[in-house]
Amino acid sequence: MEYGLLAPGELVRVAYRLGHQAASGVLALSPRERPGDPRGERPRLGERPGRAESGSREPGGRAEIVVLRRGAAVCAAGDPAGRALMLRLARAAAEPAIAAAFDGGVTAYPPGALHQLPLATWARSHLEAQLDTARAEALVRELAGARLALRPELAPAPLDEADRRMLAALAAPRALDQIAPLARAPRFRLLALLHFLRGVGALAIEPGRAPAPPVDPLQPGADAERRRLLERRFAELTAAYETLV
Repeated sequence: MEYGLLAPGELVRVAYRLGHQAASGVLALSPRERPGDPRGERPRLGERPGRAESGSREPGGRAEIVVLRRGAAVCAAGDPAGRALMLRLARAAAEPAIAAAFDGGVTAYPPGALHQLPLATWARSHLEAQLDTARAEALVRELAGARLALRPELAPAPLDEADRRMLAALAAPRALDQIAPLARAPRFRLLALLHFLRGVGALAIEPGRAPAPPVDPLQPGADAERRRLLERRFAELTAAYETLV
């Protein structure tokens, strides 16, 4: 499958979906300076060797190879914890443009590959780590008034009981202020989850309706001074009525 040129952040979405689908095969990544950059060709998957390790490159340095086995990237022998692989993926995700192609028909992982990095887990940790206080407040403003719901076909596996509550609160379209009391989770953690879900396309967002313009029940055409006078007289009449009853 050819994904073409991906903008910054789009590779994380691709990686999450491959991980979520438990895909096996080879993902080839070729960074570009800009769309149409002539320095490299689109990855040609048919030329790669039968076995490889994630992080290797094709001859000539045209593409970096990420080997997938059931949704997890196979780590190189010298990188059992996957730290170098995570760093390479993060750098690739931040590229201004990167050509990506996935071949699910290639069995490239070595036998008994024990050290693997689940791509869905990496995508979540990568996106949630981006959130700081400023971005969290910006996210609240962006989602204000919108109704949010989880796309069930892209739902992540819950990490713990708090995750289950947050995901359950997103089962039906709700506003953020309705989700929070149902989720019963720290505010920042809930916002981190929403940032992740939105980043991988797992969050359906229904824009809120624009509020109706206020209606002045006194005299819509009156100027500000006239309205203040009418409001004061109305308040006096209301107070007088309340003393009678």
